[in-house]
Amino acid sequence: MANPSVYLKALTPEARTAIGGQYHKITHFPFKVGRESRTVARSADVQDPRRRPDSIRTNDLYIHEPGTILNVSREHFLIDYRDGVHVIVDQGSSCGTLLEGEPVGERKKGGWRRLENNDVIIVGTSESRFIFKFVIMQDP
Repeated sequence: MANPSVYLKALTPEARTAIGGQYHKITHFPFKVGRESRTVARSADVQDPRRRPDSIRTNDLYIHEPGTILNVSREHFLIDYRDGVHVIVDQGSSCGTLLEGEPVGERKKGGWRRLENNDVIIVGTSESRFIFKFVIMQDP
């Protein structure tokens, strides 16, 4: 039997737009997520044409958040695989990260928690529209 794969599953239309569909397979660790600070929206697999080809990407998934009220920090959270378990790490984001409704660490200070299959991740405050589910499953 093959090893299971991990995915982010979009639970809201805004999350679906961010990952370009219902699921986004996480193919490497750490997998970094943050806000797109440029004016052009792009999903995980689209390179911004204004970015120099040799520049280093800060995130693996960029979330475009329109408007003036922002929940997503430029370097918001990451998912990692450490000592045989998946973890979510808030990177000191301004609004924090919620895992199953509970904060991941302290706001603006960061922290980490263990991830379990089907855990719900809210990027920012409870008012955020960027809601994902962490899913572990066999590839079809």
